Amino acid sequence: MNALRWLHPLVVLVALTAATRQIESQEVPKEVVPGWKWTPDSIRKAVNAVRAGRSLQPKRWPAGAKVAVLLSFDVDNETIPLRFGQPTIGELSQGQFGARVGLKRVLDVLDRNRVPATFFIPSVSLALSPEMATAIKRSGRHEFGVHGWIHELNSNLPEDVERDLLRRAFDELTTLTGSKPVGYRAPSWNFSPHTMKILREIGVRYESSLMADESPYELLDNGQPTGIVELPVEWILDDAPLVDPRGTRYSPPRDVLQVFLDEFDRAYQEGTMFLLTMHPHIIGHRSRILVLEKLIEHIRSKPGVWFTTHREAAEYVRHVAGMQ
Repeated sequence: MNALRWLHPLVVLVALTAATRQIESQEVPKEVVPGWKWTPDSIRKAVNAVRAGRSLQPKRWPAGAKVAVLLSFDVDNETIPLRFGQPTIGELSQGQFGARVGLKRVLDVLDRNRVPATFFIPSVSLALSPEMATAIKRSGRHEFGVHGWIHELNSNLPEDVERDLLRRAFDELTTLTGSKPVGYRAPSWNFSPHTMKILREIGVRYESSLMADESPYELLDNGQPTGIVELPVEWILDDAPLVDPRGTRYSPPRDVLQVFLDEFDRAYQEGTMFLLTMHPHIIGHRSRILVLEKLIEHIRSKPGVWFTTHREAAEYVRHVAGMQ
């Protein structure tokens, strides 16, 4: 596929993003009513819009494994600066590192250890570097999931725009990878008031953006079961906020490794799930790839570990729970 044909949609979205942000700035209410002024009904309505339902933590994992390990990589690359419509050359080059260098380092570590992973990718990111699909597919172990169209802030978009971009992302990722994704991770790790409705329309099998647990659970939509499996994330299990040297929460990579090791050890002790989010343009640097290497080495030293993709984990808990 010729990636040049994607330039036109990019230009369109730049204008669309700018227009949307202008509209939002005009529609922000003059006064935000603080929660202590809300009625009990208003509180319940806000809380129950999207909520954790029944736990889907199985009594045991396949083949008697003690813990499920789900490694995921958000392949954002250039879409982070592109999404706001004001990219700089420096930021774009930093994003290109993910496809040019970082992804190869990640795949080399995974392949040496024969470990599967799930790659959540904005479809624009894959269109700009379509060779990534071939590299990820080569081992036959990995899964593709949707991570928006251009890493848009879905929680700020009008319903029709969010729906159009999400449907486009699913369609284009299917074309670019040769298989239809069944899982979604919101670019902003957040839902708009319309996200759940759109995900149900599309028919996703699992979602991985929310944080109500450390084990799988079923999502509720206004109190009603949806049949969508949530594989929860957490910021402390994400490389991005912890190793960005420009951030206020920077930690040296080896300190971050210790956090990940401690999280895994407790998940192993509890017999639950360890889900980690990383980014090739971040974890793929020389001083940081050792975090992934040392972590996998530690995990592999333990008996009874099930390394799996998000899709396989979601389908397993669905089966155990009797969900269709």
